[in-house]
Amino acid sequence: MISFDDIQEAYERIKKIVNHTPILSSRTLNNKVNSKVYLKCENMQRVGAFKFRGAYNALSQLSESKKEKGVITHSSGNHAQAVALASKILGIHATIVMPNTSPMCKVNATRKTYEAEVVFCQNSLKSRHQTTEKLIQKNGFTLIHPYDNDFVIAGAGTAALELLNDRPDLDVIMAPVGGGGLLSGSSIAAKGFNPNIIVYGAEPMNADDAYRSFHSGQVEINEDPDTIADGLRTTLCERTLQIIRKNVDDIFLVSEEEIIEAMQFVWERMKIVIEPSSAVPIAVILSEKVPIENKKVGIIISGGNFNLSEFFDEFRKL
Repeated sequence: MISFDDIQEAYERIKKIVNHTPILSSRTLNNKVNSKVYLKCENMQRVGAFKFRGAYNALSQLSESKKEKGVITHSSGNHAQAVALASKILGIHATIVMPNTSPMCKVNATRKTYEAEVVFCQNSLKSRHQTTEKLIQKNGFTLIHPYDNDFVIAGAGTAALELLNDRPDLDVIMAPVGGGGLLSGSSIAAKGFNPNIIVYGAEPMNADDAYRSFHSGQVEINEDPDTIADGLRTTLCERTLQIIRKNVDDIFLVSEEEIIEAMQFVWERMKIVIEPSSAVPIAVILSEKVPIENKKVGIIISGGNFNLSEFFDEFRKL
C-alpha cells in the first residue's frame, strides 16, 4: 500500500508539468448545505481531468526500454486522454483501448489532439481486458492501468494534497469513486496530512459496486452499469478496495436525477463546466445525505470533459 510519502514524492515529480488548479466556492451552495464548500477544480487540469496527474507520474517512472516499446491502457475517456498527452510529452508511443460507447469528445481528443492510437472494443470490462491483453502479447506494450497502479494512485492523490496545502483547515474531503484511484489517493493524502480529516466517497446508485464492496469487504461487480456518470462505470480492484476500506469513512449513493440536478446547479450558479462524474459528490451534499453541517468541506471536481455536440446541435436548429 502506498504511503503519504509516495504522494509527496509524486507531487515533487509532477508539479512543474501539471496545472496548479484553482479552488472555487459558492455562497449559494454554502447556504444550501449550511457549510463551507471548496471545489478543487481538476476540470481545469491538463486534458480537463485529474487523470493527467497519475498518468504522467506513472509514465515518467518507466525504464527506457519500456518507453521504447510503448504503452497501452483502456479507458472510456479521461485516463485515455491523460496517457495520450503524457506519452506525447515524454515521446512514448501510446495505444488506447476505448469502449465503442465512449463520448466522442474524449475519443477525438485522445486520437486527434494528443495523437495516440485508438483501438475500439465492446462496452464491457471483459472486452476491455481481452482487447488490451491481446495487444500486450503482440507488441510488448506496458500497461498503464487506470487505477490498479501505485504510481497512478499516488499521482491522483496529489490533487487532494495540493488542495490541503492551500486549505489546511478542511474537516472533510469528498471525491467520486469508480475504479477507486482518485478516492484511494485522496484518502491517503488526507489521512497523512491530518488523521482527523473525514473522507467520503460518492457513487451513482446505478453503479454501486464500490459501495457494496466497501461494506462486504470483497470486490463486487456491476456487469453493465447504466449511469450518466461514464467515468464511474468501472469496478474497484483489490488494491483500491484495501486502501478505501482502511482510509475512507463512508460512501454515499445518489440517483441519476440528483446527479443531473447537481451538474446543472454548478453550470448555472458557478459558471464552470463539469462532467457528470464530478457532479456526484455535489449531488450527495445537495441531497443532504452526508453529515457536513458547519464543517469545511473540500470536493475534488474530477473532470470537465462533457460532450457538448448534441447541446450545440440543438442551437443550430434554431
